[in-house]
Formats: sequence, C-alpha cells, structure tokens
Amino acid sequence: MDPTSDRDGDRDARAPLLAQLAHVELLTPRLEESTWFFRDVLGLEETGRDGASVYLRAYEDFYHHTLQLTAAEHPGLGRVAWRAASSDALEAVARRLGAAGFGRGWHDGGPGHGPAYRFVTPEEHPMEVLWEVAYYEAPPEKRSLLRNRPQRRPLRGVPVRRLDHVNLLARSVREVREFLVGCLGFRLREQKIGQGGTEVGAWLSMSPLVHEVAVMRDATGAAGRFHHLAYWYGCPQHLIDAADVCADYGIRIEAGPGKHGTTQGMFMYVFEPGGNRVELFGDTGYLIFDPTWKTVVWDVANEADLERSSIWFGGRLPETFYTYGTPSRREPVTGPGSRTVR
Repeated sequence: MDPTSDRDGDRDARAPLLAQLAHVELLTPRLEESTWFFRDVLGLEETGRDGASVYLRAYEDFYHHTLQLTAAEHPGLGRVAWRAASSDALEAVARRLGAAGFGRGWHDGGPGHGPAYRFVTPEEHPMEVLWEVAYYEAPPEKRSLLRNRPQRRPLRGVPVRRLDHVNLLARSVREVREFLVGCLGFRLREQKIGQGGTEVGAWLSMSPLVHEVAVMRDATGAAGRFHHLAYWYGCPQHLIDAADVCADYGIRIEAGPGKHGTTQGMFMYVFEPGGNRVELFGDTGYLIFDPTWKTVVWDVANEADLERSSIWFGGRLPETFYTYGTPSRREPVTGPGSRTVR
C-alpha cells in the first residue's frame, strides 16, 4: 500500500500523517510494584490516577503523560498512542485505516488527550492516533531554571529523560512493516534478513530518530505480542548507574549494558515487576536527516552480520530476548521476575 497513491480528499497524501510516539499503556498484574519501578527507579513523575490506571512521564517529556500503567490479570500492551501531525492528518489517517479494515472507531479520549481513533495492526497490536494533548505544568517547587525543560531533574532513582520507542513482536514482520509504511507513512530505516530471505526485523520512524517503532519476529511463532517499551536515559554513566541500582534492588537484568550495531544505541533490558520488558536506550543512537535515506540491511543469516548487530555485549543476546513477550493474545504468560515493594 503506497501512502502517496491517493490524496485523502483535498489533503496531499505525501504530507506526514504522524508526528511522534505520544504515550504507551502497559498492563500489569502488580500495579503498585510497577509504579514503584517507573517512579522510584527510573525517576518518572506521577501525574495522576484514574480508576485502575496510573499516569507517569519522564522529566523531559512535555505531555501530561507518556506512560499509562493499568491493572490487569496479565502483563501486556494496552495501547500504543501516536500523535498525528495535525488535526487534518488525524482525520486523514482515520479514513485511511477505516478503508483498509484496520480501524476500530473513535474514542472520546481520556486524561491528557482528546478524541482518538483506535486501530490495530495486521496482528492485532492495539493502537490509537490523536491530536489534542494536555501539556504538563510543573508546580513551583518542580520548575526548572531551564525554560526548555518542563521540570527539574528528579532527585530519585536514575532518572530517564524521555520516551523513545516501542518494539513489537510479530509472526510476520513483513506484513506488520508493510502496514506501518503503507497505512501510517513510516519510513524503513534498518532491516534484518534471515535464513531464506525472511524478514526478521524492521526499525521504522517518522522523525529523524532512527526508530520510534521496531518489529521483530517472534521465535515462538505467536502473533501480536509486545517486546518492550524504551526510555532514553542520556549519557553512558547513567546507564551504568541504572545497572547498579537495578542489581541492588532485585530488578532482573536480561541483557546489557551493551551496544547495538543496529541503531548504534547503548542498551540495557530489564523486567519491571509486572513482567513487561523495558529497555534503557541512549547515548550513541544516530539521527537521520537525509530525505533520500537508503534502508540499512543486515544479513543475519551471515555469522559476521549477526555478531555485528550487537557490537559489544559479552556474548549474544539470551534466548529469552527472542522468545519472551507480553501478549495481546489472551493466553496467560508468567513474568520472569517480580519484587515486593517495601
């Protein structure tokens, strides 16, 4: 599906539809413990509660929230929310998704944002697109001296700075990637090809970020599961500090600290107490300004490229990295780690 092949009414279909990743809802069977992790370990600011949900944001996130934690029986993805490029773009993308059969209709909105159009990927990953947002207003005691920072850096945990990206697991990476490009206008930045020419990974963005969404093949053969949510931490010392804190407070570290070849980001993967994987991502990830960017392709069937996809780590990523995900399917999955809040 070519996003430039129609004009969505009077609107030039070549104009961007989406501007950025707005927020992510994670489901957790341990709401207070998950809140403790994001608030006290990663330094997020709690901005509100509504029923079974807690809303949080990092100190350089400008909106009301970038994370919604919602109590549920099992961990998983509640929804990924994208902000449209304009009010007209919101209407255009809603028409496009509805016509393609992926639309699930309008929602009145909720804390921090206005009306949203809900939809799913071909593997039923739940998403929405919105335009109207509420901006965070810091109380006097939390206001930064920097006019371009929405609040002071917190004095708790090892505070992350902003929401960065999401990673989806898929039975068919190609099908989900074609949907993101064709229906939503994402650009394919990097790609991994495995045995027999099968697409096993795709990194896509709408902005100069190297990726706002990634899609990886689910080694279990399941469809529609969630791999991880990522927050950007800043400089390498912050990553080392976060590793030290996680180890000392019983947070399971799955992999890292290390450096990816794909995206060039320094990383660490941990499991928050509810069972969802979280990546701390930052430092060396590059930006793309070239309007004629050519997709970087990794041949991971080739041993050399497979090794270079994480250029230093101390060994390959563990098997759980390719097999563990939190499901949008309704089958119970037990999280790999938990902690009792004290």
